Amino acid sequence: MNEIIRIGMDTSKHFFQLHGVGADERVVLRKKLRRSQMLAFFAGLPPTAIGIEACGASHHLARTLSGLGHTVKLLAPQHVKPYVGRNKNDGRDAEGLCEAMSRPRMEFVPVKTAEQQAGLMLLGVRQQLIARRTQLSNAIRGYAAEFGLIAPCGLHKIEPLLARIAQDETVPELARELFAAQGQDYARLQDELTTIEAKLLAWHRADTASRRLAQIPGVGPVGASALVLKTPAPQAFRSGRDFAAWLGLTPKDHSTGGKLRLGRITRAGDEMLRSVLISGAMAVIQQARHGRGRASVWLVALLARKPIKLAAVALANKIARIAWKMMITQQTYDGARMQVASPRAA
Repeated sequence: MNEIIRIGMDTSKHFFQLHGVGADERVVLRKKLRRSQMLAFFAGLPPTAIGIEACGASHHLARTLSGLGHTVKLLAPQHVKPYVGRNKNDGRDAEGLCEAMSRPRMEFVPVKTAEQQAGLMLLGVRQQLIARRTQLSNAIRGYAAEFGLIAPCGLHKIEPLLARIAQDETVPELARELFAAQGQDYARLQDELTTIEAKLLAWHRADTASRRLAQIPGVGPVGASALVLKTPAPQAFRSGRDFAAWLGLTPKDHSTGGKLRLGRITRAGDEMLRSVLISGAMAVIQQARHGRGRASVWLVALLARKPIKLAAVALANKIARIAWKMMITQQTYDGARMQVASPRAA
């Protein structure tokens, strides 16, 4: 058997399909392993390159296999798909992985540490709690409206609404009991969210890079922590423009025949990180519209000729590029220089 130089591994919950090639690019390995057999198999192999599709469990596998001396490369699924043949199955998926990882222009996903994944879990749990709180508050408002009780918008109006319901005898007793149960769930969610946000703030204060990014107008503790945790290797991007494109803050390109056609933003990358940056940009714009803060000359001119939402995306693009530059150079935010800086300067 020729020496294996590259292995593509298709993973699942219980089975792992391997496809390996030798130095002459001929297939020398096709093997299906159970999870209990996988580590023992790779422990007996000489160090080789292994390609795995990036997913939730792939980072743990990458760390484990790297500990056995192998070089593990994680590939985004959308980059592997063009190399998978017809009649998809596990074997063809592994073959496509093996082929894709050999391409010179292929971009790989950095392997995260266990600590980075714990921080990302903190962001994910916070997002889940916010979604559940929103869902529950909407349910309370909807049920209350069925009994003629209308409350103003805002989360701070939910507890007064529940107090009104508890004292309103026109509401059936069964409904009041159910509203009380919902109120208990709402209070519990609020307490859990407060605890999670305190842990996230402590993580932010303990991380130098996160504290530095929070100096950028429009970036708070949540945005700064998300930028650090979701971008473990900013050096992988050639420029701030590439970083903004990875976040989906650049327009789609539909150009052909020499005609330039740019559409809406691509919405690539991480939705949560992109939404946090755009929300931060909207906060900066609202401050500028009310004459508070120190809005840059570029932003004032942009707001004079463009709609607010479009200006927010443009400002989020600029914030992303500034953040990338600060992560690369480890510099602090220079507000005086950014007051007159153009978007291309970031």
